Amino acid sequence: MPLHHQKPRHKISSSEIDDIYASADSIRELPKMRLPEGEHDPRHIYAAIRDELMLDGNSRQNLATFCTTWMEPEVARLMAETADKNIIDKDEYPQTAEIEGRCVRMLADLWNAPDGAAVGCSTTGSSEAAMLAGMAMKWRWRERRRQAGRPTDRPNIVTGPVQVCWHKFARYWDVELREIPMQGDRLILSPDEVITRCDENTIGVVPTLGVTFTGQYEDVVGVCAALDALKVKTGLDIPVHVDAASGGFLAPFVVPGLAWDFRLARVKSINASGHKFGLSPLGVGWALWRTAEDLPEDLVFRVNYLGGDMPTFALNFSRPGGEVICQYYNFLRLGREGYRRVQEACYANAAALAEAIAGFGLFDMIHKGGTDGIPAVSWSMKEGLNPGFTLFDLADRLRTRGWQVPAYSMPPDREDLAVQRILVRHGFSADLGRLLLRDIKDALAFFQKHPVAAPMTGAEAGGFDHSGRATS
Repeated sequence: MPLHHQKPRHKISSSEIDDIYASADSIRELPKMRLPEGEHDPRHIYAAIRDELMLDGNSRQNLATFCTTWMEPEVARLMAETADKNIIDKDEYPQTAEIEGRCVRMLADLWNAPDGAAVGCSTTGSSEAAMLAGMAMKWRWRERRRQAGRPTDRPNIVTGPVQVCWHKFARYWDVELREIPMQGDRLILSPDEVITRCDENTIGVVPTLGVTFTGQYEDVVGVCAALDALKVKTGLDIPVHVDAASGGFLAPFVVPGLAWDFRLARVKSINASGHKFGLSPLGVGWALWRTAEDLPEDLVFRVNYLGGDMPTFALNFSRPGGEVICQYYNFLRLGREGYRRVQEACYANAAALAEAIAGFGLFDMIHKGGTDGIPAVSWSMKEGLNPGFTLFDLADRLRTRGWQVPAYSMPPDREDLAVQRILVRHGFSADLGRLLLRDIKDALAFFQKHPVAAPMTGAEAGGFDHSGRATS
């Protein structure tokens, strides 16, 4: 019979056969304050970090965030395949730059800009986009004042209740923020309140298409009409910037007849979040100006681009290009009809939640998920009612089931009003809504059986509420 010679076997290192959780890396605490001296097995470090991230909340159950938490597998693949693309390097990645330009042109068309006139750029999110728009407003105002021989040291900006990015802009660029306080049942700005705060130092007025605290749209048409009348009366010509962080990817598809965009001549710029209802992964926003004249030239830097000229306007420099590429994917993948269907599904689910929550009989509904705002539901406790718990207690109880349903106090002058809010995004199905309602019902039954002896306050609840106030 033939003899067979066995080849020497490869000697397997201990790291290749060690059980991960019996390894030396896993039976001691990994460094948290100082860079370790030596290398570690990649499997062990991956497992350690992955396990630690289990302590994060489940993003799909995070009903506080406006941001995308569900994406198609093709988007995830594109993100992985474009992780090495630096969008600021337009010479090295010219096709990514071309895709960014296509997105700007599509948005200009979506937001009814004059044909071929609009200019714009991608950003890391709508907060950066808002700051770029704020800078443009300040630069234009300052130049007008200089030409008139007037002082330029006291600029102000008029807003309703705004997200923290506008507080940052005002502080960083030395602009007085005239934030219209809430009053009684009025939880958003009104045109009359805007006009009382405008003067020769007002660089612009910022209505919000989807107020963070309630989800409501502010009256852009009314604000523009009031400013038109102010110009006739006083000569003050004050521009409007629309913070459409959420509504910019909702209104054009669901209420296309709503005038809030460049159809209104006084609207000079718009910002929006691609990574909110634009359905793109985290890390992309958009800033557009009505015409090139609305973006001061001395804010724009120019770099050589394939032997040509590439204008650049941004606060950041190097950043990934994948989110912009995935925005383009969504535009091509969904089109107007697809976006409409996705957003209408969100509104339908929000309306169903609002009806059911109102049916509990404990809450006053502020926004019922209708198309006069974003697909969100917000409510407060019925006035004078003491059900044995606060909205902060309810939010805390729902966390035991993984749901993040934020409760927070409102900005000035309604700090006395606590509100709870649900954001209904792409990926939140009707069935998930029914499971959430079941858990709310169970929480209410729990409080009825076990009234809270010391109700939780907003300060104790902590968390990030998107306002300009510090929270614990």
